[in-house]
Amino acid sequence: MTAPGPRHHRKIRRVAAPLALVLTLLIGGWSGGLLWFVEQIPNVVEDSTTPTDAIVVLTGGQGRLDEALALLSRNLASRLFVSGVYRGVDVKTLLETARSSSAVPESRIGIGDATNTVGNAEETAAWARYFGIRSIRLVTASYHMPRSLLEFHHALPNVTVVPHPVFSDNVKQREWWAWPGTAALIAREYTKYLLVRARQFFEWRSSEEPS
Repeated sequence: MTAPGPRHHRKIRRVAAPLALVLTLLIGGWSGGLLWFVEQIPNVVEDSTTPTDAIVVLTGGQGRLDEALALLSRNLASRLFVSGVYRGVDVKTLLETARSSSAVPESRIGIGDATNTVGNAEETAAWARYFGIRSIRLVTASYHMPRSLLEFHHALPNVTVVPHPVFSDNVKQREWWAWPGTAALIAREYTKYLLVRARQFFEWRSSEEPS
């Protein structure tokens, strides 16, 4: 069997060099974007007092529902929509939790069944149209807030959205790079954020094209 000659090696180098450059640029761009994304993750609740027509909580994380019920009991909104109830979570249990507070009657609470953030936004949009909701306070995990705002602004373009992040003890935002679990979580969330950006861009381009 004949060994590869100098010409073969030169051909490999001609192909490998541009690929390495492209890969380096992609990794550098992604890493720089990740640092920007971390800055978009809220570390405080900037507005905790403005009343809205409704409170919307995206289930699936520590303390979100409790926070939403507390906000409702403070009369910061007239209604609460619980979007994306986890499989296995008994709706009756959620309602019993609400009834435990005399300030939160069951009639003020709506419950959805979305399985992802796109579904959260879509079912909330349908619910908001039904009740004539013009403003919402969005309750979800801090790291999930940037992507959630993208989806909610897209699905509810005429509704004011007040972000209300919830902070988990298990997510170390301040020194996220030093905690492998938090770093991996934020990296995944950033990648999903980019995918949402890309999807919405192509949806916009499609809607702009003449039929």
